Amino acid sequence: MKFKVIILLVFVILFSGCKKEDEYVYLRTKMVENQLKARDITDKHVLKVMSEVERHEFVPSYLRHLSYNDTPLPIGYGQTISQPYIVALMTQLADIDKNDKVLEIGTGSGYQAAILAELANYVYSIEILEPLAEKARKKLKRLGYGNVKIECGDGYKGLPEFAPFDVIIVTCAPVKVPLPLIKQLKSTGRLVIPVGKQFQNLKLIKKSNDNIEETIIIPVRFVEMTGEGVENFE
Repeated sequence: MKFKVIILLVFVILFSGCKKEDEYVYLRTKMVENQLKARDITDKHVLKVMSEVERHEFVPSYLRHLSYNDTPLPIGYGQTISQPYIVALMTQLADIDKNDKVLEIGTGSGYQAAILAELANYVYSIEILEPLAEKARKKLKRLGYGNVKIECGDGYKGLPEFAPFDVIIVTCAPVKVPLPLIKQLKSTGRLVIPVGKQFQNLKLIKKSNDNIEETIIIPVRFVEMTGEGVENFE
């Protein structure tokens, strides 16, 4: 009798887990259709990875029921995970190739790094807060992302030791575009970055040898970039 009860409990637990995963798949599909395709996200590769990467893995457990809502969510230490649309938009703007080397400034939860890792050859990510860096490092390793390296450091300075990069994506807002990041782009590199203090704009910066082309995309609201580089610059 005991054995039958144990088997029944295991079945119930497994069935409940499968049911929950099915719900997350449904919510991701709904997110892609209603939040991304319904706006201006058209890149089929971006849409594919947004439908596959499990955002609920990167939010606090008590907020998992909100994982696929069209909103940023707190992840602790005054930081947030960006809303799915902004993640998709920044990724689409970056126009990532499978051979690209990407630098992300502001690891946060690790969600954007996971999206980038699905598209690029290798991703370097900098997080200024050690607890967040370590948590994201463990999370990405557990989920099988072997092509991501997370460093704890000052994002304003970038990672010159691993430069140049095909793409740099910044998920925190400096008042002005950091010159070190421009320098660390390849001659044909792309930089996607929110810029400003009270009023911020998402910008796409394209480098063509010594020429810089800057395009304002949309108004946004990100946490401010911090660190010695920002303080010295200001």
